[in-house]
Amino acid sequence: MITQEQLNQLLEQTQEIAKEVGAFIRKERQHFDVEKVEHKGFNDLVSYVDKEAERQIVEKLGAIFPEAGFITEEGTSTAQGEIYNWVIDPLDGTTNFIHGIPVFAVSIGLMEKDEVIMGVVYEVNRHECFYAMKGGGAFCNDTPIRVSKAPGLSASLISTGFPYYNFELIDRYLNSMKSLMQKTHGLRRLGSAAVDLCYVAAGRTEGFFEYNLNSYDVAAGVIIVQEAGGKVTDFSGGGDYIFGRNIVASNGCIHDHFLVVLDEFWSDVSLKGNTK
Repeated sequence: MITQEQLNQLLEQTQEIAKEVGAFIRKERQHFDVEKVEHKGFNDLVSYVDKEAERQIVEKLGAIFPEAGFITEEGTSTAQGEIYNWVIDPLDGTTNFIHGIPVFAVSIGLMEKDEVIMGVVYEVNRHECFYAMKGGGAFCNDTPIRVSKAPGLSASLISTGFPYYNFELIDRYLNSMKSLMQKTHGLRRLGSAAVDLCYVAAGRTEGFFEYNLNSYDVAAGVIIVQEAGGKVTDFSGGGDYIFGRNIVASNGCIHDHFLVVLDEFWSDVSLKGNTK
């Protein structure tokens, strides 16, 4: 097992890697050709930038911690480790990137067996590097961050993500959003789950929920929220939020009420079946 000192060193190195790859993404955006976009499925877009960014990340992480395997969005490496695995989304917010909307990020988490022990999310446009490691607190650009102290939903701003290819449960989703609109300061849809989670951690929003996500969408952001004092569960209030494909994150104060609202629309649905 790696020591706390080794983990701290890995965290510093991972931040530098995320920033280096973020600089590549930012440069490519300046002259990006939308005609080079590929379709993995309906509305499931990928570009050469995603693929090259992931290749760079895998190569660089492999050099600093060769004992770890990888869980990647674009399949650059499929070799998973028995104990440690990097969980990587090289460009979270690809649709935003393609359309020139400035909310997208590099997301890198490190898991020890089933637990995330380190996370780095670099929001490319604002040059904001969010990071945390187990027991070490959460930070943005070296400044400690904490979740909001808002005591209830009525004082909260909530973020979410919209279904973009699987519309089977869209009515439930719209109904849950309708309910939350009437109980909160409002809803936001940024287009990057990694950034959504970091904004909860930084106290910019009080909560985030979404279904049909993958491990690489949320792994890094989860520990950043937790180390900032927030709470993360699945829709049922359980702990299957990394691989369970649904997640609720909050400042903790609103969490129980948040779950009650969602439960009204989702309690009888098996969300794990809603995969690609």
